[in-house]
Amino acid sequence: MCAGLAGGLAACGEEDPDAGTNGVGKLTPAKIQSRTVTAARGADAVHLDGTVVVNKKTYKLDMRLKADGGSGSVSTDGDTFRLLRVGDHLYLKADAGFWTHSEDGKGGHGAGDAAQKLDGKYVKVPKGDPAYQRLSTFTDKGVLLDGLLSLHGTLAKGERGTAGGVRTIALTGSKGAGGTLDVSLEGSAYPMRLERAGGAGTIRLTDWGKDFPLTEPKSTETVDYGQSLPN
Repeated sequence: MCAGLAGGLAACGEEDPDAGTNGVGKLTPAKIQSRTVTAARGADAVHLDGTVVVNKKTYKLDMRLKADGGSGSVSTDGDTFRLLRVGDHLYLKADAGFWTHSEDGKGGHGAGDAAQKLDGKYVKVPKGDPAYQRLSTFTDKGVLLDGLLSLHGTLAKGERGTAGGVRTIALTGSKGAGGTLDVSLEGSAYPMRLERAGGAGTIRLTDWGKDFPLTEPKSTETVDYGQSLPN
């Protein structure tokens, strides 16, 4: 009898894991995914940082994004450069080392006086240049999130935890092999942390809906190369 009473008291003392949450933890995996994608697309802005592996190449990102552009830094192969996009206008800013660096050692994007001219300046990337589409992807909230938030395989609910001090529930694809997404259990069901499938990087997503200034650089800070970037 004592054992039964003790067990009953313990059961009564158990807390509801969904108490005080947005209720997402009670949904099916498919509905959680739908809810978090809708929340992410509907947010005015987001801060994204972490690593992404694309074609065996690792990119370290620290970007603030919103509907009409974004700004931040990208690092890869020892190079770091800043990106700024305001509407259709895309700018790249790096030091002289970036413009003279190349993987094959045969010269980079520029050399000598040209590299010094570009050092610390915003270089306007022509829309017709092949680099425009590739680089602008890092500044496009919709394209970047759609690519990052996809889980592969059978969806399932994982463990509850925290990300950035916010309570979360994990959504997994193929038991984690297809990626793991931590979804907020507080407020809107924003994605908070993503481990990409196949070890292809980990991304943290914060400052959802927090606006930030996005303005064109001054003419004294820019270099316009016309129809193409320096080779």
